[in-house]
Amino acid sequence: MGVLVGIDVGGTFTDLVVVGPDGSVEVTKAATTPDDEAEGILAGLGDVAAAGGETLAQLLGRTDLVVHATTTADNTMITHSGAPCGLITTEGHRDEIELRRGWKESIWDPTVPAPPVIAKRRFRISVPGRLDHEGNVLTPLDEEAVRRAARRFRDHGISSVAVVLLFSFVDPAWERRVRQIVREEYPEAAVSLSHEVMPAAPEFERTSTTLVNSFVGPRVVAYLQRLVSRLREEGYSRQVLVMQSNGGVASVDAVCDRPVVTLASGPIGGVIATAAVGAATGVSDFIAVDMGGTSYEACLVRNGSAEVKSYWNWVQRYCIALPVVDVVSIGAGGGSIARVKAGGLAVGPESAGADPGPICYGRGGTQVTVTDANLYLGYLNPDGLCDGAVALDASGVEAAIASQIAEPLGLSVLEAAAGVHRIVNADMNNAIRRVSSEKGQDPRKFALVAYGGNGPVHAPAQARELGIGTILVPRLAPVLSAFGTLTADFVVNQVRAHIGQADQIDLSAVEADFAEMRSLAEKELAGAEVDIGDVEHRYEFGCRYPGQTFTINVDVALPDGHVTEAARDVLVSRFHELHEDLHTFATPDEPVVVAELRLRSWTSARKPPIPPAPPPEPGDPILGSRRAWFEGDVVDTPVFRGPRLGPGHVVEGPAIVEEPFTTIVLQPRQHATVDDFGNYVITSAGGTES
Repeated sequence: MGVLVGIDVGGTFTDLVVVGPDGSVEVTKAATTPDDEAEGILAGLGDVAAAGGETLAQLLGRTDLVVHATTTADNTMITHSGAPCGLITTEGHRDEIELRRGWKESIWDPTVPAPPVIAKRRFRISVPGRLDHEGNVLTPLDEEAVRRAARRFRDHGISSVAVVLLFSFVDPAWERRVRQIVREEYPEAAVSLSHEVMPAAPEFERTSTTLVNSFVGPRVVAYLQRLVSRLREEGYSRQVLVMQSNGGVASVDAVCDRPVVTLASGPIGGVIATAAVGAATGVSDFIAVDMGGTSYEACLVRNGSAEVKSYWNWVQRYCIALPVVDVVSIGAGGGSIARVKAGGLAVGPESAGADPGPICYGRGGTQVTVTDANLYLGYLNPDGLCDGAVALDASGVEAAIASQIAEPLGLSVLEAAAGVHRIVNADMNNAIRRVSSEKGQDPRKFALVAYGGNGPVHAPAQARELGIGTILVPRLAPVLSAFGTLTADFVVNQVRAHIGQADQIDLSAVEADFAEMRSLAEKELAGAEVDIGDVEHRYEFGCRYPGQTFTINVDVALPDGHVTEAARDVLVSRFHELHEDLHTFATPDEPVVVAELRLRSWTSARKPPIPPAPPPEPGDPILGSRRAWFEGDVVDTPVFRGPRLGPGHVVEGPAIVEEPFTTIVLQPRQHATVDDFGNYVITSAGGTES
């Protein structure tokens, strides 16, 4: 086995993990280059190569696999910088995307604006032509109306077209014909067909998902193709895989067919890695939290697995009805901007990002950020981050905190900085409550696994507030999302509409649909150069009671894909059980409606093992002390050099442990023990606190 490379592009830093043939692990961070993320990736790989005494071409020449989690789609949605979009839809349905099922994020606030528009109404064009729910033609498709729409898009520079026709998931022929017509009239346009993006009901979710695919697609495709081209130029000749929102990886070609699947792929890579770390350390129930430079993500993991939601997922206020690992994301990171708003202190969601970044980066930043507050509070090394690679300049931080926060609020500078730290902690804890308490789970019964460059700075204080008694900081915490891309499986998710009562459904037709879906999945996986003989399949039925809108996915074992009456009985019984578990009631006397079939196909990648702790560096682990803020006071706090700590070493809080790419801030009465993998297991001296 050659070298494996995992990459996670964040809002501030690009993280890289390079696993050697002997299992050795090298990590680095490079500044993210928003204009072209490939530049930051190649710069980071160049740093790794130089550290090993070789050229970039030599490193890539002995590399077998590159796996990449990209934020291109996320950043496109955040900055609303996607392709100019148009929509061709069935007559009478042009406003589906605006109606949003009548749903809004804050139902009691009439001032909440509508989401930013992806396709302006004048470029949402409905055309005559109607199928019924069985695919029968009620009104023929008006092809001339389609041509007029295509010419209108061409004349106004609308470069990406979404096509969403009613019941196209039953018969996709009309959508394919629309694409053909658009390409005849406007060959340069990108076209997204709803039956290829999400071949199932309901209508709003399919429209939203297809429009987002159309909006982010051109940028994602152009970026991935450019990255592959650059890697080829530098000497890499093997496969490039991309992290998906469903927790698996896929080939670049497969992702380019449906770019929307890359949304949130970076944070999800971290969740996949935490499951691997948890399995190695015996922790199976935990809340995974990732704090980077721009955002904060939280995910509930039970029995070693995170929930994958297939339906009601929202990204930047648009619904994505595809399988997505259930991660809550908020704008809270090291670069989050603190300011006085309406007479109070607010932190985020706006971020200083990588450029100009926090004030202390010395790159022209002028607004106080979380990182600036942490530096002033004594938590960060004033000589620099990333083992000194990122120099810090504290000279303007105090004056900025004073003028922007302290003076307007009548606080001291120390109180203002502490306020920034506490408020961002409170915001992040609300995200943790959303993934735990709102699902009926007590966060105090879970461990907290903290990663990302900033996660370990805040997690010990957060855990104390939440009453969580155990915190795990993986040794690879600063680059865990990048490592996670290398531990993910190859995954293909498919959905197909198949509506009918479970007791009346045609079992042979269901079996035929699953067989066709298996064939398509294996074809896609073959493109990722995997052994088809190792592919596993999970069969799911999207079920509901009559009159309900949302479905529950029920997985049923189907040996060799055969759908028997016994399997149908298991499906019905299991649905009633799941409904009661999720909604506290079931009505077994009512029929069960099958709305869709889902198939999850996967095979394991060549996963590197969780590496054991390396031998500790020689030298005294205590570097000295630094004045830092704890529990309302500034105290002399011992500072430890993390790489000099070995398995079994215990650090008593308050203390600061400086790892090369992150810092762990232990609170008073907490202690951290280094385990055999080099992870920090942090517990409270008195047990769980409430």
